[in-house]
Amino acid sequence: MWTEILVGIVALLAGIALGFFIARRYMMTYLKKNPPINEQMLKMMMMQMGMKPSQKKINQMMSAMNKQTK
Repeated sequence: MWTEILVGIVALLAGIALGFFIARRYMMTYLKKNPPINEQMLKMMMMQMGMKPSQKKINQMMSAMNKQTK
């Protein structure tokens, strides 16, 4: 009886841990393929804030965001 309960608890914990790592890997892969902000979106945001975005400034902001995500 105790062994059945112990096996059930171990299986539950293993399933939770495995599910966590699978979900984490999936999300990291998804975010690499589909970054949340791209250059076009950044340019539009800057224009809405009343700034005139130069390509140099956009590249600097994109590289800063990429460094932050790594």
